[in-house]
Amino acid sequence: LKLVVMKLTDRDLLRSLENAVRFGSPCLLENVGEELDPALEPILLRQTFKQAGGTVIKLGDSIIPYHDEFKFYITTKMPNPTYTPEVSTKVTLINFTLSPSGLEDQMLGLVVAEERPDLEEAKNALIIQNAKM
Repeated sequence: LKLVVMKLTDRDLLRSLENAVRFGSPCLLENVGEELDPALEPILLRQTFKQAGGTVIKLGDSIIPYHDEFKFYITTKMPNPTYTPEVSTKVTLINFTLSPSGLEDQMLGLVVAEERPDLEEAKNALIIQNAKM
């Protein structure tokens, strides 16, 4: 299935979203701000219900079949978005921001694992020990 890419400014946003839901296509909504369109509520909350033996969802004024393979992703260009608690409870937030110090830590971990496997094993043992506490 092909990824359906859309923006909040698209005129046919709801129609594209309906088709993605109906056919189980993965859907990417790009460049959102801190406010989400209320029309997305049923998708974010997965407000599906059974009708005539099938799973459906009400999107706008339409009741459409809900395909189990449908996935919905949202991205933002904001460096540190702050969403309201209402939005935060409806979505899973993942921060993919790269920082120089984070990359340095990863590189250091790889070098230590390669050069001094004994230190890597000791570090892993400490992590496991701390997790058990």
